[in-house]
Formats: sequence, structure tokens, C-alpha cells
Amino acid sequence: MASTIDSAGEPIPTSAVLMASSKHIATKCRIENMAFINCKKKDPNPEKCLDKGQEVTRCVLGLLKGLHQRCTKEMDAYAGCMYYHTNEFDLCRKEQQVFEKACPWNE
Repeated sequence: MASTIDSAGEPIPTSAVLMASSKHIATKCRIENMAFINCKKKDPNPEKCLDKGQEVTRCVLGLLKGLHQRCTKEMDAYAGCMYYHTNEFDLCRKEQQVFEKACPWNE
């Protein structure tokens, strides 16, 4: 896994990248995720919540782009490890620590 960004500079949201940045997504996109979940609870019609889903997607893609700009090497190493080990967090703790030190999820 060479990079988390394509040639146009846009994030590639593979499962490994999403898993590696899951703590960041949970904190930074919480409001958008909760709005989407609440919408889905109120109305089972998928069309009613498309705008909320797009807001979640926009938040996550923006977050991934920001993470890549701030800590490219660390994110690529962690996502690469997750990819190699089929998203097993326990096998990538070293890379996770380096990534979270470079780009803390709780700030």
C-alpha cells in the first residue's frame, strides 16, 4: 500500500485507511454521524437521509485529507500495516502509537 491519497490529492477511503483513522472519525465527525443515525431512526426511507449521509462522507474525506497532509508517513505506515494484517489492530499497535502521536485524535 503506497499511499492513502490518489494522484489528484484526494483521499482513498479503503477499509484499512478507515480502520486506521476510526478514532479520528469518531471524534471529528461525531455530529454528522449522529445526525445521520437520528435521521435513519426517524424515517426508514433511504432517500430521506441522503443529505445527512453526504455530510458524513464530506466530513470523513476532509478529515482523511487533513490527516494525510499533517502526518503522511505515519498514516501510510499504519494504514499499510492494517492492510497487510487484514485490519487486525493488535498486530499494528506500534504503527498506531506513532500515528496517534503525530496526529492525536483527541485534540
